[in-house]
Amino acid sequence: MDSQEFREFAKAAIDIIADYWDNIRTRDVLPSVEPGYLINALPEDAPEHPEEWKDVIKDFNEHILPGTTHWHSPRFHAFYPTGNSFASIVGNLLSDGLGVIGFSWMSSPACTELEVVTMNWLGKLLGLPEEFLNCSSGPGGGVIQGSASEATLVGLLVAKEKTLRRLKKNDPNIDEDLIKAKLVAYTSDQCNSSVEKAGVLGSMKMKLLKSDADGRLRGDMLKKAFEEDKAQGLIPCYVVATLGTTGTCAFDPLYELGPVCNEANVWLHVDAAYAGSAFICPEYRELMRGVEYADSFDVNIHKWMLVHFDCSAMWLKNGHDLINTFDVQRIYLDDIKTTIKIPDFRHWQMPLGRRFRALKLWSVLRIYGAEGIRRHIRNHISLAQYFATLVRADERFVVEPEPSMGLVCFRLKHGDKITKKLLDNLTEKKELYMVAGSCRRNYVIRFVICSRVITKEDVDYSWNKIKVETDIVCSEEIHTKPQIPAINHIQAATLCEKSK
Repeated sequence: MDSQEFREFAKAAIDIIADYWDNIRTRDVLPSVEPGYLINALPEDAPEHPEEWKDVIKDFNEHILPGTTHWHSPRFHAFYPTGNSFASIVGNLLSDGLGVIGFSWMSSPACTELEVVTMNWLGKLLGLPEEFLNCSSGPGGGVIQGSASEATLVGLLVAKEKTLRRLKKNDPNIDEDLIKAKLVAYTSDQCNSSVEKAGVLGSMKMKLLKSDADGRLRGDMLKKAFEEDKAQGLIPCYVVATLGTTGTCAFDPLYELGPVCNEANVWLHVDAAYAGSAFICPEYRELMRGVEYADSFDVNIHKWMLVHFDCSAMWLKNGHDLINTFDVQRIYLDDIKTTIKIPDFRHWQMPLGRRFRALKLWSVLRIYGAEGIRRHIRNHISLAQYFATLVRADERFVVEPEPSMGLVCFRLKHGDKITKKLLDNLTEKKELYMVAGSCRRNYVIRFVICSRVITKEDVDYSWNKIKVETDIVCSEEIHTKPQIPAINHIQAATLCEKSK
């Protein structure tokens, strides 16, 4: 393919994307395909000879689009948002066009330095303490990881290595393998599955501590766990606090957990994957009170900030902790030495290679501006509150817990079984997509405001679909209840006598 064919191919693809967004409301949010549909539709072997780009576009329209779940549909209310915007698409296109691998400064100076600049911009916009920023006088700084899952694992590995170095400094003769087996990590029982998985991947026991009635991990619970484990000869090493849990968007109180961790010399990582983006709005920063105690902090910019996956922003108080953990030297990796504070990002992550992800973040920050992003987030929160008002006006439902950010959890008063039936029926019809959660041992339906283009009218559309299906499942519930057989007045009198 030469540059002229590329222009034609790329323009055709951009037209498809623009048309897709213009007509996204005409598509069911869930596809009507069965498992194996694409495996059976495509050839078993790769093509031996080059094919025309027009045939690729044709097959995309005929085979790929029909099997796509439309995450950006205004009727998609599952999980949490995934970022998307035309500005980000263009930034991604420019990154892919350059195709650089920016593991060091010399491998692509712009890749490294734009990441430093944008992470400083973003850290300031979120209100992070200055010591987390590369522009501070200290060793702190920010790096773009692939996901919050990756950032949590990076934090765990760094905490493990730092704890081991500290203990070896006190006793150079300690058995490293024995010490590693005693290290323990802690988090809430409301944590994302990726946090528990980090313990598996990092070979560290991850304890899920009981949260309070509002889904928060409290300081006294964490301190008790530390004391109990120390008494058994274990070594507390790593804590993951969540700002915006997956299930109910609860916020762990950093101002309680932080002092406990700092006193015990335990690494505190903050997983603010979804809700952290809201801190760009000053009115929500109270929810991260105590962040100054944290050692690392992560936000999935690719969730709520209009930037495409993958772009997870991680800041650390001390970048040297990363370098001490991940620095592996080779002669071919020798880079330019400079007195300017510029990180070698290959030491700040698990992979060696890295894409020019800062370009899409830079594009979005330039095109939207901080105020445009604030407007987007505030609109989502406002629409969630509007949906909660609609649900509360229907006496068949309970909204529980209180709506948080763009998430509303609700259930039918008649119990878990009928609430699950409602969700199953809605999912089967493919017009809306929501997923289940659990709150205070009740089965709840999670309704999240996700799409960039969602409006009040879209929320009304989704609510009307929910109401219609509720009418059906409630009617079925009444008709399937066992009927109490009628009794005559003599039987009734006999029963009354027996009850006495």
